[in-house]
Parts: sequence; C-alpha cells; structure tokens
Amino acid sequence: MSRTAIVTGGSRGIGAAISVALKEAGYRVAANYAGNDEAAQTFRDQTGIPVYKWSVADYDACVDGIRKVEDELGSVGILVNNAGITRDTPFHKMTREQWTEVINTNLNGVFNMTHPLWNGMRERKFGRVITISSINGQKGQFGQVNYSASKAGDLGFTKSLAQEGARAGITVNAICPGYIATDMVMAVPEKVREAIVAQIPVGRLGEAAEIARCVVFLASDEAGFITGSTLTANGGQYLA
Repeated sequence: MSRTAIVTGGSRGIGAAISVALKEAGYRVAANYAGNDEAAQTFRDQTGIPVYKWSVADYDACVDGIRKVEDELGSVGILVNNAGITRDTPFHKMTREQWTEVINTNLNGVFNMTHPLWNGMRERKFGRVITISSINGQKGQFGQVNYSASKAGDLGFTKSLAQEGARAGITVNAICPGYIATDMVMAVPEKVREAIVAQIPVGRLGEAAEIARCVVFLASDEAGFITGSTLTANGGQYLA
C-alpha cells in the first residue's frame, strides 16, 4: 500500500531531489516550502508533486499544514525533516536574531513537524522520521556556530527519539550530507569551490540525488532494523 511522505523544504535543492525520489519509489509525496512561491509552483508543474506552504518554525502552522496534507493524501507515515536555513557570521558579530532564526527553523522545526505526527505513528505501529543534518553538525564550522549547533541538536534529537519509537515500529534516523552541488554551493566563487573539493577525498561535490537515495532506503520496510543512526554522506571529508 502506498504511504504518504512529507518532505520539508521539499521543492528546491536536496529537498526537491528527495521528493522526486520518494515519488518514483511509489510514495504519495507532499513537498512543504516556506516562501519561494515561484520555485514551488514550477516544481509542482514539472513533477506533479503537490506543494504546501508553511513555516516549520511555527508549531501551529505545522499542525494545520499536516492536517491539510493528511486530509488530501492520507495519514503521514514518512517525515523527512529537510528544511534548513543559514545566517553565517563569526560569533562575535552574530546577532540574537541570527541565532534565533536558525535554531527556530533547523532545530525547533524538527520538533514542530515530528511532534504532531508522533502519536499517529505510534497508533499505526509504523513511522519513519528522517532528518537531514550536516557535516558541520558533526565537525563544526567557522562562522556557523548557530547552524552547527542546530544540526548537532538534530543528531541528539534523533538518537533519543529513536529509543522511544523503537517498540512502536518507528525508526528515527539522520543523514549528514557533506558539500552537495546545489544552487547555493554552485553560486560560490569557483576558487572557493575548488578549495572545498580539495578537502574531499573522492575529489568532487556530492549530488542531491545521492542524498535522496539514502532517504529512500531509510524510508523503506527493508530499513526497519536501522534506527538512531547517522548516515554520513560526505565523500570521506569527515569520518565519524
């Protein structure tokens, strides 16, 4: 039976690749997005995947958005917490707003999306919660105290919640991508990209589709014995 999946930040970059891969694997997919209406509508028109607009930083908006998805597509069995933002700056220049915005989206957003779905997953004795963290949540990064803290928090969330969901048939896992050839990364100066690639043992940036394939596996029935894990996909740049 086809299951319903929500992918937050699911209409662009890594999220778009995840949405498409899950659809191709037979899932009913809802792609959440926060603000770029034009990109979301283009994605919907190109893929046929319905898009839903709300901010994961707003708990009540998540509740309402999830309710709409379930009314239209059925009970959600797979949640991919992919939405994330950056507000990079050295800590001595970081404002309170830059800290709060990143934490509210990247960490609180994971709670805001998972919490309203949790009881339903427990009642149905099935669930997959997959959170996209980051290599920089594992190793830290200059100028990203807020981002790295939020992504490290996602890993603690994953390990703890996995223990609570295990006997209810719910797996909770995280993926830590390294540097992926998204529009954001490709927009940086070529010399900066070359410096990044020089640090990656496989000698290239990752592809969004490679992260998407990790998600499809973790969402599957075949991955039912894997929970509380962090799947590192960074080309060997950081070994955890």
